[in-house]
Amino acid sequence: GKVKGEFSCSNFSDQVVESFPSDISTGIYYGWACVGNGDVHKMVLSIGWNPFYKNIKKSVETHIIHTFKEDFYGEILSIVIIGYIRPEKNFDSLEALISAIQGDIEEAKRQLDLPEHLKLKEDNFFNLPEHKIVNNH
Repeated sequence: GKVKGEFSCSNFSDQVVESFPSDISTGIYYGWACVGNGDVHKMVLSIGWNPFYKNIKKSVETHIIHTFKEDFYGEILSIVIIGYIRPEKNFDSLEALISAIQGDIEEAKRQLDLPEHLKLKEDNFFNLPEHKIVNNH
């Protein structure tokens, strides 16, 4: 199933993690993201255990594959997670991490250009007025 969520960009991690299905696997995912009432963009999402919370909470980071002209602090961020790229892993160096993220972004772009994924960009979810988590199996 796809996981969909909306949250304010300012206090991203706590809110998100509470609202995601608790059994969601850590790792790197791809999907669509929309900030405020703006356009829908490709995104890569990383879900990992948060050492700050003694690894009992998961933290979520979203990399929207788009350069925004303005800061969107406090806007509502809507996301639809569509697929899984790879498990989370530890990297020995920043360079290794960066090259992995670049690979993830390339993979996300490739996947999201597929017709069955492109059509989800038009998902009505992005036009919903209410802000709630929808997890449809």
